Amino acid sequence: MKKYSVSDSKLISLYKNGNEEAFEQLVDRHKSKIFTAIYLIVKDNYIAEDLLQETLIKVVNTIKCGKYNEEGKFLPWVMRIAHNLSIDYFRKAKRYPTIIMENGSNVFNNLEFSEDSIESLQIKKDTHKKLKTLIKELPTAQKEVLIMRHYMQMSFQEIADATDVSINTALGRMRYALINLRKKMQKYNIAYDQNIYPK
Repeated sequence: MKKYSVSDSKLISLYKNGNEEAFEQLVDRHKSKIFTAIYLIVKDNYIAEDLLQETLIKVVNTIKCGKYNEEGKFLPWVMRIAHNLSIDYFRKAKRYPTIIMENGSNVFNNLEFSEDSIESLQIKKDTHKKLKTLIKELPTAQKEVLIMRHYMQMSFQEIADATDVSINTALGRMRYALINLRKKMQKYNIAYDQNIYPK
């Protein structure tokens, strides 16, 4: 079997029939693209390696269970798995976002108290918790862009590449995410509490 002379679909078919080398060729063919897509999101070689392995395990399990039916679309399908695993990784990681609102203000500008008393630390903690809850309530597409931009500090070009949309779409989603987040913050009196967000 000459390297790269057969299509992805043919290699999958061969792998389903017990040809392990066929899967090795698939991995060899697409590994660097998949790794790069993951790395653009997580920005860490070790984590990207782990998530690549996790992606490949999921791919193997799906094919072996007979659930793979994306004929001719192997790479986009694998990239979707890699993208979802990368986003899930950040959802599980307990990180606080640095969210810059439309007017350029940081949501937590005034949260850096001169003396971190127990009370002020509790306010900070509670507010971060509320904010994370509000972010979870956003529509999926908006939530993903917000997480990528502020949790992961990705550029809009990287976000567009990772989510397979144009930069304009990524920017639009970000804009709506911030508008919706601001509305939610106002509803819960988070945005204009003088301790948290300046008017």
